[in-house]
Amino acid sequence: MKWVVWFDDGAIRFGSVEGEMVQPHTGDFFAGPTPDGPALPLAAITPMGPLRPRNFIGLWNNFYALAEKQGNAIPEFPLYFLKSPSSIIGPEATITPPPGYTGKILYEGELGIVIGRNNSIFGYTIVNDVTALDVLNADPSFPQWARAKSFASFGPMGPCIVTDIDLATARVKVALNGRVRQDYPLADMIFPPARIVEMIGAEVALAPGDVIACGTSLGALPMRPGMVVEVTIDGIGTLRNTMAGGE
Repeated sequence: MKWVVWFDDGAIRFGSVEGEMVQPHTGDFFAGPTPDGPALPLAAITPMGPLRPRNFIGLWNNFYALAEKQGNAIPEFPLYFLKSPSSIIGPEATITPPPGYTGKILYEGELGIVIGRNNSIFGYTIVNDVTALDVLNADPSFPQWARAKSFASFGPMGPCIVTDIDLATARVKVALNGRVRQDYPLADMIFPPARIVEMIGAEVALAPGDVIACGTSLGALPMRPGMVVEVTIDGIGTLRNTMAGGE
């Protein structure tokens, strides 16, 4: 099943996607919501970032191909950082550098795990784990993971949540202005989603709606002002955003 979230006269609504229509629902998103009212054309709504998680967690060094290229050891436990939920924006929203920052800003196309009840996996979404690279490495004594990844608009997410995808065959593709720059298989993950949730959930109190970004692989590069970045994952769709600036 595919779910979308959108604003309607200032209220947040959600519904299931059925072809080109959306069936609105009410109730607990994670515990049997019920249909509410007539279906709406999907084209008539503007999906927002699908969640407002309490915890927004990202992984580093979670793909064999990237670890091999960079000479990184294979970790025994997921290497994770915290990303501010206030960084989340939805499809078509603008990625904006922090005031005064003129350094490199990287895209990182990633699969996002959506947590359900009792540390279960409710479904999956798309995350662009945007990173201010010069901030991350500004202080040699303390890599600033949270700061570099938590600026407002640095957490594009969406356009929907799907309750299941084929992890054995799905790929993540990132295109800049239509040119594919990342294209990697989810099957190359060191820690697959179920194992990620099991291990991180043993030490972090996860709640329904929390998001864990599974990390990225080869091809994460800087964006330039005005570029359109599109992250596509088989079975979910495409998350499209634009980098502020440019002509």
